[in-house]
Amino acid sequence: MDNLLEEVAEDYSDANLHGQHWEKRSFTDCDFTEADLRELVTTGCTFTRCDFTRTDLGESKHQATAFRQCTFDRTVLTRSTFSSCSLMGSNFVDCVLRPITFTEVDFTLASFVKAPLHGMKLGGQRFRETNLSEADLRNTDLGGADLVGARLLDAKLEGADLRGALVDANGLRQAKLAGALIDVDQAIAFAAAYGLVVS
Repeated sequence: MDNLLEEVAEDYSDANLHGQHWEKRSFTDCDFTEADLRELVTTGCTFTRCDFTRTDLGESKHQATAFRQCTFDRTVLTRSTFSSCSLMGSNFVDCVLRPITFTEVDFTLASFVKAPLHGMKLGGQRFRETNLSEADLRNTDLGGADLVGARLLDAKLEGADLRGALVDANGLRQAKLAGALIDVDQAIAFAAAYGLVVS
């Protein structure tokens, strides 16, 4: 296996990196604040504890790339694509996320507090122990998603499709669920969480 080209604590703030192609590169503690990364293409790259505050990642494409414990604060991600990627432990604050495409993405331990995720297609993604407190997930497709251990305090799930998703019944108790679509197994678990007996 080829070694990654490693960069540590590099300052790319305000850099114009529009349209670049990066393959098998590793960035640790790098600063991309306010950088122009529009149409960036990454394949097999790793970003660890990198800062993407106010970075423009619009129309970027990422394949088998990991963003671990990165900061996305007021980051522009419109029309970007993430395929077979990991965003484990990353924090998203006031980002521009729509439209965006996620395919087989791992959001374990990430934070989307108060994030505007309504109407998005997030089915099949991994949200284990993800903080979705107060997130707007109205009418969002979460079918088949893994939400085990996810924090859903005051999450807006009205009209969301949760069928086939792995989700803790106690987590659902904390969310706003009016009109959400669930399957029979979820309904039984939810009833049991409220102390009801289904016979």
